[in-house]
Amino acid sequence: MNRMTASSILLAAFLVGIVSVAQETIAVVLAQSNAAEFQSLFDGKSLNGWTQITGNPKLWAVEDGSLVMLGEGGGWLGTGRDHADFEFDFEFKLTPESNSGIYLRAPADKSHISRTGMEIQLLDETHPRYRDIKDWQKTGALYHVSPPAPGHLKPTGEWNRMEIRLEGPHLIVKLNGAKVVDDRLDSHPELDAEHPGLKRTTGRVGLQSHNGRVEFRKIRIRDLHPVRQ
Repeated sequence: MNRMTASSILLAAFLVGIVSVAQETIAVVLAQSNAAEFQSLFDGKSLNGWTQITGNPKLWAVEDGSLVMLGEGGGWLGTGRDHADFEFDFEFKLTPESNSGIYLRAPADKSHISRTGMEIQLLDETHPRYRDIKDWQKTGALYHVSPPAPGHLKPTGEWNRMEIRLEGPHLIVKLNGAKVVDDRLDSHPELDAEHPGLKRTTGRVGLQSHNGRVEFRKIRIRDLHPVRQ
């Protein structure tokens, strides 16, 4: 191989490397440009931006800068529009025996959302009432599907922080900074019939009313790929 040929090969390899890096950079920039900034879903003063999908509206209130679920009765509050791929984070405080959840890609109807959509559990799992629950019923679990890593829920009366990232079939849940669920929704074909919500690609994000008092604050969302409404 003469010197000219070797130089040409090196130059070609160098140019290919530059093109490859440029393509990767463009892909990252495009992905970032498609992702919105975080938007607050709670102003600390009202329920503006939330829709009562089902249940008694008197079960929800705003107290001292927190959005509060007041007790039993069922139903849920949903975002005013659908979301597909997103990051959703918030702080919550449980009281003894309280039970709530976060709905993901939920249909805005009266169906059993933990199956027709998806639910991330919020529960005072230390209460004797719940001594016999399954692991997939504990705080941070994808209800019916994925149990959370244990040991990260703070005692009742203390504020917890939860971060949820849902992109395509990939779900990540963090509780107080620790990753407690990292799962793929398409890895559970045995649940297709009883849990069709695992296949949904869009829907509302919601706060569930089940029982007990639960407080929420610092609620926000960031769409990774906005849905055309």
